[in-house]
Formats: sequence, C-alpha cells, structure tokens
Amino acid sequence: MIRALFVTLVTFAYILIVGPPFLIYALLTRRTDALYQIGITGAKLAVWMSGIRMEIHGLEKIPRDRAVIFMPNHQSNCDPPAVISILPPVLVMAKQEFFRVPVLGRAMLLRGFIAVDRKHRERAIAAVERAVAALKAGHSFLAFPEGTRSLDGRLQPLKKGVFMMAIKAGAPIVPISVSGARKIMPKGQFGIRPGRIRIMIQDPIPTAHFNVDDRGALIELTRQALLRGLEPEEWPVGLSGEMPDSAADSDAPRPA
Repeated sequence: MIRALFVTLVTFAYILIVGPPFLIYALLTRRTDALYQIGITGAKLAVWMSGIRMEIHGLEKIPRDRAVIFMPNHQSNCDPPAVISILPPVLVMAKQEFFRVPVLGRAMLLRGFIAVDRKHRERAIAAVERAVAALKAGHSFLAFPEGTRSLDGRLQPLKKGVFMMAIKAGAPIVPISVSGARKIMPKGQFGIRPGRIRIMIQDPIPTAHFNVDDRGALIELTRQALLRGLEPEEWPVGLSGEMPDSAADSDAPRPA
C-alpha cells in the first residue's frame, strides 16, 4: 500500500506541476505534441516507480503507414501506462471519469482523446462516430475492447463498439496481449506488487472485407489473437485446461 500511495502522490504532483506550462503552450499554439510527450514521460515514470518490468514482443508488427486501432486486454490499472508508453502516438478512448481530473482531463480533450459514457447509449454511439472520423483523418487509437478491467485476470467478452468503429473506418486492428498485470495491481485492491508484465503485439487484422453484419467473426479473430499471448489461467473459464487452436499453432515466445 505504501508503494501505491507513493506512486499515486508523485503522479498527481507530476500532472499538477509539470502539466500546466505545457497545457498553456498547447492552448496558445494549438500544438499538442509536447503535451503528449510529457504525458508519455509521466506514464513511463509511473511504470518505473511501480517496479514493473516489461517484456515486450512484436514491436516490428506495428503498421507505420496508416491509422490502426490497438486493442489490448485489460487486467489492471497498470495496463494503460505500460502499453501506451511503447506505442507510436495514439488517441485514446477512455471512460469519462478520467476527463474530470484537473489538468489531465483538459489535456486529453485538447489532444483529441475521446470520452466514453458507458451509461448512455446515444453518447457512446456519438463517441464511436467521432473516433471513426479521427481514424479516417489518420489518427491511430488505443482502446480496450473488454470495456473494463477483469476482476480475475481472465479475458472477458469483447464489446462490439470498438469493432463497429474499426469496420466503419476500415482500420486494421492490432491485438495486444497483456499478461501478468493483474498480479501487480489486482482490481479492487489499492496496492502495487512489483513484477513483470509480458506485452505481446499480435499480427494486424485487416477489416476492409468485414461489414457490420459479420462483426462477430472479427471479434472472434481478435479474441483468438489475444489468447495467443495469455497464460492458461488468464483464459476464459471455458477454455481452462485446453489450448485454443490458434494459440496452439502460434510460435509466440512463452516464458520458461
């Protein structure tokens, strides 16, 4: 708990002290690259202070010539800073509560991050449409398709909204398997246990030949890709004890 309190206090101090000058500069110039970079530096700082060691595979699979949607599974609060710190610049779809944090919320809006109100269907649909427009304009996104953190670390059902977004924009999906994060910051507990996270970037999944009616097939492809980088205890309960076909065929590295 002491480490968690320390990381929380230092992170908020960083936001409130370092953030305002860059936010003011961005408001005056409408240039947000420097603001984004100090945000990424803050994310890396939080990961380092938490004692997290990252084992990263597949960076070479990231497309560099077009906008994509990065879709990681979501095990804990350490997933977002760990994942975003290794990606090229992205916009983020995040729950609206984050946008209420002083300085941080204004910075996120200014950069083009999109707030998602999961309690109001119409607002959620409007958020997806704004994201589609941003994707078509060439901005990649980071979105967690489970919608919320997993309580037990197992992969949850994937929500259809982000897949509708990918199909409408014709943007490839890049699944990202995050393994071991729950052991570091379990949902429902205020504590940080230093440890290792394995981040495995999977092959991009084209979406151009999918339409809204067969989004279920796209969801399943993404689900299978995520499973390739997860441990059996992180699979959905129904899969425990048996390797999914696509995971069995994968040559992805496994920890000893």
